[in-house]
Amino acid sequence: MFTPLGLEVSRCDDCGLGRLQQERQSVAFAAPDPWRVRKQATLRFLRLPDSPIEREAAAHYLQLVEEQGLHAASLLALVPAGHSLPELARVRGHQVDACHDFSDFDQCAALGRSYDGVVIVSRLEQSAEPLELLERVRATLKPGGVLLLVTPSLDSWSARLLGEHWSEWRRENKYYFDLQTVHGALLRAGFAQVRVRSDQRCFSVQHLRDRAHALPNTPLIHLVKLASRLMPGVLRLRMRLRLPSSAMVVTAHRVERRQEPLLSIVMPVYNERESFAITMDAVLRKQVPGLVKEIIVVESASTDGTREIVRQYEGLPNVRVVFQDRPRGKGNAVREGLRHARGDFILIQDADQEYDVNDYDALLLPLQRYRRAFVLGSRHVDGWKIREFNDQPGLVELLNVGHLLFVGLLNTMYRQKLKDPFTMYKVFRRDCLYGVHLECNRFDFDFELVIKLFRKGYEPLEVPVSYRSRSFRDGKKVSFARDPWTWLRALVKYRFGSIYEPSSPCSSRVDSATITTGVASPRLRPVPLPATRLLERYGLPASRRAGR
Repeated sequence: MFTPLGLEVSRCDDCGLGRLQQERQSVAFAAPDPWRVRKQATLRFLRLPDSPIEREAAAHYLQLVEEQGLHAASLLALVPAGHSLPELARVRGHQVDACHDFSDFDQCAALGRSYDGVVIVSRLEQSAEPLELLERVRATLKPGGVLLLVTPSLDSWSARLLGEHWSEWRRENKYYFDLQTVHGALLRAGFAQVRVRSDQRCFSVQHLRDRAHALPNTPLIHLVKLASRLMPGVLRLRMRLRLPSSAMVVTAHRVERRQEPLLSIVMPVYNERESFAITMDAVLRKQVPGLVKEIIVVESASTDGTREIVRQYEGLPNVRVVFQDRPRGKGNAVREGLRHARGDFILIQDADQEYDVNDYDALLLPLQRYRRAFVLGSRHVDGWKIREFNDQPGLVELLNVGHLLFVGLLNTMYRQKLKDPFTMYKVFRRDCLYGVHLECNRFDFDFELVIKLFRKGYEPLEVPVSYRSRSFRDGKKVSFARDPWTWLRALVKYRFGSIYEPSSPCSSRVDSATITTGVASPRLRPVPLPATRLLERYGLPASRRAGR
């Protein structure tokens, strides 16, 4: 994936973890590069584990741990030697066992103690088997215990900006993560309620100037050097800026594992007398290998006799029917279904026969294999006309053009390259919604859900699906007079507002969620890392040889 250190990276084709191939070194770096040696020495000095910046960061990590509900708790800390976190934790009333390398950690784990929380700082990326390490961490935690993890992120601004000159390209780092891969690894290891934050640090201007001198000259680096040169020395030392570092801070909770993963199919129903029973019977018959399914039907007080048909399915195994007292919109019905869903995976299914349930297998496979956490069933991967019905030709063209317009707006505003973000088939891990606040009631819910998952960091995978559009005469319920304005409002509102619950359930709440059983770590295959598209952006060569 990159060449600055003369090493290669290969990626696991299933979970996406990227591994540094230590055994292959380029001849070009057989002799030491004086500039590189000076750069690495400077960066090591600026990353001293007992520096004021690291002490402030350690205090912030402990604050996050305490926000998860742990006060005067028993903690296990796997941190670099000399790191101030264990000392600060003891001052704050925690009981701490500190270990600085993996042999120390194995000794602590062998004692059989159970901890309320485990903190890992700058160590997961150095593990030879990170998935196995997370499994061992889980074994040391009490049920519902908290894991706080700090590791370099391929999603960080510095990784995107500096590319091959990123300071985290180091030989001691065997693996590299982004939000997608760290989330998948944690779920596989038996964790859930995952929350990923950027690691914010307070840097003095002098510190930024010193780092700039250790980096190659770019327009931004020139600007930093010039600005710091114009400042008085005292101001450079005292003026501090809060900026994101190269790391991400991840919190997660240990949860109980299911013997078989559960798929929750959420089906909103309103005035679908002609199609509901056909769709429901098809969903009941559909079997997805390796998954148990539950169906949540939300009936919104239909006026055409649909409610009586829905009642016939009440009481069937793995079917839950929710009756609303009045119609509040499709988005409201889906939110009600999500509230009742217990599954590891969520799939939204309309009752109008426009989509084919036989596409379930292709939609769910990336989630089952931990390749992605969010999948969209694209209705037009090839071509632009997704709707075709002959009884209202003018309206169908208007719908297709409007779809293109709103897709273009969304892609521009949120820096995406999607073809069909508003498809009904949205499939995702339930954990993706942890802490996310959903509020839309009509078809603007399609915009809200996709946008908030974007902003949380999940990159959707588009999978082509079969689609047969129905016309307004057949029961299509979109309103030209009302809905486009709600879509525009959603595009603007959710671009800047908070995506989380006002009371932030991403803090201390631990529910009884369960997750799927993990599988053995597969072999790595020589394909490029997809996460932040660094390879395409910087044209860095990929490994052509598989490895463990």
